[in-house]
Amino acid sequence: MNKPDSAAPAHFLANKSKIKLFGLTLDDCIKVFFGGNAVISIVVLALITYFLFREGAGFFGQNRQNILVYRQAGLEYVDFIRAEVKDHMALTRYLSDIRLRQYVYLTAEKKLSAEDANAALAGFDTFAEQYDGTVVPVRRLLSELTELATAIKEKFANNENKVQESLQLLAQNRASDAGKVAIQAVNFAEELKPIVGTLPAFKALNAEFATKLNEVLAAAPSLSGPGLGARMDRFKELTRDYVKTFSAVERDLTDWDFRREVPMRQSVAGFFLGREWQTASSWQDWYGILPLFVGSLMVSCVALLIAVPLGVGAAIYVNQIASKSEQSFIKPSIEFISAFPSVVLGFFGIAVLGQGLRAASQISWLSWIPGFPYSERLNILTAGCLLALLAVPTIFTLAEDALNNVPRAFKEASYALGATRLQTVIKIIVPASLSGIISAILLGLGRVIGETMVVLLCAGNRIAIPDFTAGLAVVTQPVHTMTGIIAQEMGEVVQGSIHYRALFMIGIALFFLSLGINYVAQGVVRRYRISIG
Repeated sequence: MNKPDSAAPAHFLANKSKIKLFGLTLDDCIKVFFGGNAVISIVVLALITYFLFREGAGFFGQNRQNILVYRQAGLEYVDFIRAEVKDHMALTRYLSDIRLRQYVYLTAEKKLSAEDANAALAGFDTFAEQYDGTVVPVRRLLSELTELATAIKEKFANNENKVQESLQLLAQNRASDAGKVAIQAVNFAEELKPIVGTLPAFKALNAEFATKLNEVLAAAPSLSGPGLGARMDRFKELTRDYVKTFSAVERDLTDWDFRREVPMRQSVAGFFLGREWQTASSWQDWYGILPLFVGSLMVSCVALLIAVPLGVGAAIYVNQIASKSEQSFIKPSIEFISAFPSVVLGFFGIAVLGQGLRAASQISWLSWIPGFPYSERLNILTAGCLLALLAVPTIFTLAEDALNNVPRAFKEASYALGATRLQTVIKIIVPASLSGIISAILLGLGRVIGETMVVLLCAGNRIAIPDFTAGLAVVTQPVHTMTGIIAQEMGEVVQGSIHYRALFMIGIALFFLSLGINYVAQGVVRRYRISIG
């Protein structure tokens, strides 16, 4: 009976790499397989980049045309007057706030009944009514001009639709049908005459408006509440400053020329620095990314303020202090959080967290917290708390890896010099792994800034830059985000439209933002590895 050749397995393994498949050895096949992953990643990245730029490339040209029509149809002219009316509305709201403060003073401090307080404010209400009525003639003119400008824009839009219809018929070789489409070019110079011709009347109305405002201010009532006299004086000062702006408005209307070209830089600046995102408007559509970017940034900052201490602190505790049994429980529990679908967390934010935070803000002994109490349950704070929950596993895992990579000799040398465990962790381990921890935080930022469902469901979806004059209370205000607007509106837009391309431009901005964050994080990791090496 022959003994098994013990050298056979070794001989087989030694020659296994020589087996060829399509002219490639097994080693070559393994290299191709795993090396191909990098090639696939590059190809996918290139395809995504190409697709984003292909769909979003025409936005700035379309936006320039959009702004040009806004000017040629007279909407820009009318908006000069509209801005004047809006400023008056803002002053009226300021006056209403003064009235509310006086009412609270009378009922809370003077102990008057609601009926007696309103009776005491009768003179103020008469003053407020007269102040609000001063703008009525200008507002009436604005309404007339709005109708005229809207009609011009609609006429232009109908003409453009007929042009497109004619081109489609020509593309279908139906020249006879295309010739039947009645296309009439819009003569903007003629169409705008009724609008521009109202300038003398507007100047006369403005003079009358200023006179009435000064007359009403002269009869302003005095207030007894603390600080309300100063607020009324401030209101008078703001109104006088407002009257001084009339000449600037009239000058803008006089100098306005519908023939003036719209440079491409205005289209680009309007997107990146624009403060309005307004679509499907009966007046004018605007595509400004700034309020969406600020919303994303605010939510991400709140998320990081919560997630960084929790994630990094948990990583330090688990890696340096916790016992084996604690590690076996804490680490899987934190990493399990990443298994939660974000839409489930969004529902939790709507039904539980948002409602709970709003209820907590109503507790009297918590009123010292900035922004408490508040009424909007879906806001920056709610979305930030949920995004923090999503970011903690990422920060925890990467930070713990950074702590693990610190050479054991560092710790042993620290102990040998008589340092305690806490001193070793704070002064040796954490500083040595700081670059890796920073990388973990940056990747956590990339995780939260690209999140969609949570912010769409829990951020409040109000497209406006938050009021930063509120201080820390700004986190209780609702916002919209870049990811949220794409998810909300992409399914409703017409392919190839300016709205469609604007959403892809937001996608491009997000793409480069995430790419930049990851590039910085990878740079920190490389620096960390070099310093450790």
